[in-house]
Amino acid sequence: MNTIIKLIREKTLQVFSVLILVYLMLPLAVIILLSFNKPKGRQNTSWNEFSLDAWTNICRDQTICRSFFTSVEIGLLVTIISTIIGAMISFALIRHKYKGRGATSLFVFLPLATPEVILGASLLALFLNIFIPLGFWTILLAQITFTISFVVVVVNARLAGMDPRLEQAAMDLYATPFQTFRLVTFPLALPGILAAALLSFSLSFDDFIVTNFNSGRVVTFPIYIWGAAQRGIPPQVNVIASLMFLGSLALVAVASLISKSRKVKV
Repeated sequence: MNTIIKLIREKTLQVFSVLILVYLMLPLAVIILLSFNKPKGRQNTSWNEFSLDAWTNICRDQTICRSFFTSVEIGLLVTIISTIIGAMISFALIRHKYKGRGATSLFVFLPLATPEVILGASLLALFLNIFIPLGFWTILLAQITFTISFVVVVVNARLAGMDPRLEQAAMDLYATPFQTFRLVTFPLALPGILAAALLSFSLSFDDFIVTNFNSGRVVTFPIYIWGAAQRGIPPQVNVIASLMFLGSLALVAVASLISKSRKVKV
């Protein structure tokens, strides 16, 4: 009887796992499918006929590619700055005790609890009052404001799960603090830092609300899509989304292969 119940539980879990996977992958499948569509009108929301026009003319509308590369440029800068600052804050919060540590933690996590509309409007008021012209740099500063918090959360979780005895063992073997950090702490924290960097880039590239408040005349990819939705989204948007999805899968596959090769060597 227990064997039957266990079998039913396993099969039920498998069915639910497949359903969840289908639920998550279905929107992506629709995006990829519609990238090969030749719509009748402006709206690329229903299948008409197969075509490679969108794939062969991705930059037919120069605004699409210009907004895409603007988002990529901002995303990379935000990722680099947020990851460096966020990782340093995480090490300070987890590994050191100092006066004002609680206040630091509160201010770091405050953007997570603040609605994006309020955050975007507050930053807009700040930039206008200190006479910073809206544009590329205000988008960059605004996105760094909230992405740092996510980096700190991810890296904190990684550092909190690390065994401090490994670092103590390195010091017992006469390793200097810098050597301990370089050879023990940093390699162990690196997966969490990389995960935080990927999350930071995704949040930056995908952000619309905060960016829209502080963009001025700069058009990022989400802002372009929002504007295009008013008159009709071209299939080239689906092509770019498909390429980004496939690129993400390639990165995950490469990371998995590297991780497996390291385990085999060990």
